[in-house]
Amino acid sequence: MYLQKLILTGFKNYSHAEFIFSEKINCFIGNNGVGKTNLLDAIHYLSFCKSCFTSLDTQNIRHGEDFFAIHGNFQRGDDTLDLVQCIQKKNQRKRFLINKKEYERLADHIGNFPLVMISPYDRDLINDGSELRRKYIDSVISQFDKFYLDDLIQYNKALFQRNALLKSFGEQHYFDAVSLETWDEQMIRLGEQIFVKRNAFLEQFIPLFQQYFRFLSNGSETVDIRYVSQTAGNTYREAFRAALDKDRAAQYCTMGVHKDDLEFILDDFPVKKFGSQGQQKSFVIAVKLAQFDYTRNIKGFKPILLLDDVFDKLDDLRVSQLIKLVSENSFGQVFITDTSRERIISIFDSMDIDHEIFNIPPAPVK
Repeated sequence: MYLQKLILTGFKNYSHAEFIFSEKINCFIGNNGVGKTNLLDAIHYLSFCKSCFTSLDTQNIRHGEDFFAIHGNFQRGDDTLDLVQCIQKKNQRKRFLINKKEYERLADHIGNFPLVMISPYDRDLINDGSELRRKYIDSVISQFDKFYLDDLIQYNKALFQRNALLKSFGEQHYFDAVSLETWDEQMIRLGEQIFVKRNAFLEQFIPLFQQYFRFLSNGSETVDIRYVSQTAGNTYREAFRAALDKDRAAQYCTMGVHKDDLEFILDDFPVKKFGSQGQQKSFVIAVKLAQFDYTRNIKGFKPILLLDDVFDKLDDLRVSQLIKLVSENSFGQVFITDTSRERIISIFDSMDIDHEIFNIPPAPVK
């Protein structure tokens, strides 16, 4: 599967633009701020029905325009051509269509055109709070397991209701165990299922991640990912029940899968505290490449790979190793952004691989 053609109208800084892509490697070259990353974000929309960078779709409408539209033609291995469209008008709901038929639920599109994006913002996975790491692991699993996504949605609804009850109990100085029990049982059942699936995912994911990090670092460092949970050896039900007094005092749910975390380890120490900028960047690149492998193994074909400004903060060895990787047959279509045309030309002059280089901003469409 690969993206054959992209058409943008009124999207971010693009009034109108059209691109025909190589099925292997495509490079967007230009100065900072000219819209290279915006092109990757448009491709991200076609896969995930949303921006990689903002949750408010209308913010992506070009200034002075009434709407944006993203059109992409995807070519599959069996020569099937799929037209995917995303249309967002001001003060209206977002429309998402495949072959001109609108989806009833955006969730039905997720996973059909898999994509992995690596960007400078990925270091937030290391440096930000646990919520971002939970969202990451949940988003990866949800692409391939609709039951997991449904469990997450139902769990969060139960969490909201239970928190509202706990707050009400605290404000009105009373406690009703029976009314709380309904939400307890839902959160325990759903939480156990989510907990089990996260652990099962990590068992498959961590060896892939470690393999890629060894390759990028030339085997000079060891890494690990640890799932941190509050169960502490108890069953999920026991741990949840044991937290009730603390929940009542705090007036919100202090224990559950919504509090779990991932600990990123480099040579037995937290990479957040002891990793250099280059090591941290290598760490998250290895995480995303492992996601690529995991996705390919599940789907049976290669996802699209987006590499946004990945060369910054990487030494020459790691840059060379990364390009060597994505040029291999195990990867499919790749999109790369960079500010240095000389660097890109130098890299691909030494390689016999199909590629296209696009100067950004592009020439106006006639």
